[in-house]
Amino acid sequence: MNESGLFHPAEPLAARMRPRSIDECVGQGHLLPVGRPLGDAIRRGDVGSVILWGPPGSGKTTLAMLIARYTDRHFVAFSAVTEGIPRIRQILKEADAHRQLGRGTIVFCDEIHRFNTEQQDALLPHVEQGLITLIGATTENPSFALNGALLSRCRVYVLEPLGPEHLVKLIHRAFGDGDRGLGNLRLQVDDEAVVFLAAHADGDARRALSVIEAAAHHVGPGGHVTHTVIAEVFARRVPAYDRDGERHYNSISALHKAVRGSDPQGALYWLARMVEGGEDPLYLARRLVRIATEDIGLADPRALTVALAAKEAYQFLGTPEGELALAEALVYLATAPKSNKVYTAWQDAVSAARATPALDVPLHLRNASTPLMQALGYGHGYAYDHDALGGIASQTYLPEELAGRQFYVPGATGFEQRIAERLAWWEERRQATRPAADPASVE
Repeated sequence: MNESGLFHPAEPLAARMRPRSIDECVGQGHLLPVGRPLGDAIRRGDVGSVILWGPPGSGKTTLAMLIARYTDRHFVAFSAVTEGIPRIRQILKEADAHRQLGRGTIVFCDEIHRFNTEQQDALLPHVEQGLITLIGATTENPSFALNGALLSRCRVYVLEPLGPEHLVKLIHRAFGDGDRGLGNLRLQVDDEAVVFLAAHADGDARRALSVIEAAAHHVGPGGHVTHTVIAEVFARRVPAYDRDGERHYNSISALHKAVRGSDPQGALYWLARMVEGGEDPLYLARRLVRIATEDIGLADPRALTVALAAKEAYQFLGTPEGELALAEALVYLATAPKSNKVYTAWQDAVSAARATPALDVPLHLRNASTPLMQALGYGHGYAYDHDALGGIASQTYLPEELAGRQFYVPGATGFEQRIAERLAWWEERRQATRPAADPASVE
């Protein structure tokens, strides 16, 4: 607490201003008003296991706490980022003790998408048996982040970013509340400053409240919070980056193209910008894996191994140590020889498969597993390559209609030079061992 005795010593403003009833909530008009599914269930106190999917600052934690309050159940919160199986076992033991006393338990798992399959499986039977009611919060699509068994036992509610009008209401409430907010500081606040902040907080209530708390500290009791003050605090405390907006897409585009252009300096800069802006490092790791396959390919087959190893290293070490593994992989990819030949070959092959979905497998390539198949000619004429001279038979492996079609043509850089030599040698062997056409058979 400062000398004025007016600032709260510990809890951030965003935590102090958390709604204490469903009527204090703003936004989520598709879920919370009377007649809407989640709001009615909360008011009745009979909410089952749910997944709350929405962007940061949209109210996921608040709703979890309100559900526990309206249902009068024991509430336990933990983070999937920092806690694992031992903590789950402890929570389940406590839940069983509360059940013996006739009281249920709500387990709120923040960032549940960070749980691996084993951790999710540890919760599943206890959700099924009703020992706990699970409320999971995630910013990621639960269809991809959660296993199907757990997801099928939870109802998914999608939370939307708060609109500027909602944030204006929250900001005014915080400035005027003398109990939990900043009302006792007697601040003068310009409407222009409030509107500016509401428009630039990206629908994130926590971000908006953190900025006005910093502004209040900046101007002090009785101070004047202007547009300029908010802009200065916003620039100083909130990175100029949004994980779901244009800066996100522009930055990842710049990083990818810097690696493709073999510029480790630019690649490192954009990686640092995104990490400092709060980007999910696992998103960046996934992009490195994509770059390894799309832009490097077989010019350096080790690139994919390095990218996957960096992803595993980050998952093992976490932030900030694991970020160095991503930087190391990034530099390796940027300085590796480049080729998109596998990428274009795959696109060409997929296009051919879609254009010719009914072509039969040539008879000589079919497996003759029954006498009938043998009688029909399945496998007839197939040459076992290991028995052929040089280990290469002269047969073809495409349908006759696609004979001679080339999908993959190796490039001239890195390891693909050796692949090109190998393919050329194999083709020479096929030509050398291919039997000459019988002139008598030609009409």
